[in-house]
Amino acid sequence: MSGFQQEAVLGCSTADLDHVRTIVTRAGTSFAKGMKILPAERRYGMFAVYAFCREVDDIADGDVQVADCNSALQDWHARIERLYEGETRDALDRVLVATISRFGLRKQDFAAVIDGMAMDANGPVIAPDEATLDLYCDRVASAVGRLSVRVFGDSSPAADKVAFHLGRALQLTNILRDIQEDADKGRLYLPRELLVRYDVPLDPQEAVYARGLDPLARIVAVRAADHFREARRAMKQCDTVAMRPARIMAASYRPILTALLRRGWQHPERPVKVSKPGRILRSLLAYYR
Repeated sequence: MSGFQQEAVLGCSTADLDHVRTIVTRAGTSFAKGMKILPAERRYGMFAVYAFCREVDDIADGDVQVADCNSALQDWHARIERLYEGETRDALDRVLVATISRFGLRKQDFAAVIDGMAMDANGPVIAPDEATLDLYCDRVASAVGRLSVRVFGDSSPAADKVAFHLGRALQLTNILRDIQEDADKGRLYLPRELLVRYDVPLDPQEAVYARGLDPLARIVAVRAADHFREARRAMKQCDTVAMRPARIMAASYRPILTALLRRGWQHPERPVKVSKPGRILRSLLAYYR
């Protein structure tokens, strides 16, 4: 892309766009590659949303040096307020303001993401009740979805419904996949009510060895599958082109849930094997549907 072409993207300078793209590529995920299917404006809009999420997530996880995590996250609340008043102070601010203006992103969705990160920053989440777990999933996943579907090109109630269900499906799948990894960090995201019902200890390290973990996790897996199904149903009411990234994400993640169910949770430390060719094929099929 030439400098002249890049200058026109969201009305932002080449330097500002490069800065936001660097935050994305430095994270080392496949996100940047996945967003290549989007036109330039939407692609850089998603880079801005991702960069925001990356920065607040790094604060919550302690991956950046700050005096106080909660204070740093509160600073982000104030920063979002400034952005909606048009005040910018750096490259990320400028691309975020352009993205907010171009795609009609809602302030409350940014605030929800920050509040979700604060739930982790306030100490490890251990055995939340059902309502708290659902709130956590909404903040850290579905709120990101609500921002994303607008950048993708659909701001309808049906698109918000996709974000609601797909965000929860993805987050529950992550929780089920990462039980051992989370336990090593002192975290246990499984709902307290089910832990008690299946006589699984509320201590993260003890929970991974409990006999009741497998039937408990299978209930959560059914919930995740239900959310995948409802997200797919809602997508049919949305703009087909706009939903391509969401369809691809669902098609890429759903096999992880299937593989987890096949492996079970009697040995949650064992890695989950998902056929890479199969995931690519499902993603391609999702793109053209």
